[in-house]
Amino acid sequence: MPWIVYVCIGACLVAGMLNAIQAPTNASLVGAVGSPINAALVSFAVGTIVLLGLALAMRAKPDLGAVRGLPWWAWMGGVYGAFFVTAAAFSAPRLGVAFVITLMIAGQLIMSMTIDHLGAFGVPERPVSWARLAGVALVFAGVVLVRRG
Repeated sequence: MPWIVYVCIGACLVAGMLNAIQAPTNASLVGAVGSPINAALVSFAVGTIVLLGLALAMRAKPDLGAVRGLPWWAWMGGVYGAFFVTAAAFSAPRLGVAFVITLMIAGQLIMSMTIDHLGAFGVPERPVSWARLAGVALVFAGVVLVRRG
């Protein structure tokens, strides 16, 4: 495998770990700021400041011509993220972090397999297979086991 594949695998594993930390971190904000919406707002504000700093440090400039030609759905990532962060902040204290993250991973797998199968949003088509369905079924079994445990 090319080295970039290993970098991607490592980055995704770390992102998953940070995602699990994000739920209880934002849940702890809820009490201080009054609601899951406010906690998500604080989370996104801090993230925006970090990304702005990185963009400035890396001298990353958007291609305004390309930005104007984007489809409407390309602008929706922040909406999905806002829902994700708010749902995690609201649900983690009530359901437990492991159950919330397991449910979210199950939801991500359902949607990601659908996107891959359809080739939606410009990604290459990757048809659903029995092996992929079995993998998702195992995750759902994990959801049940985490909830019962």
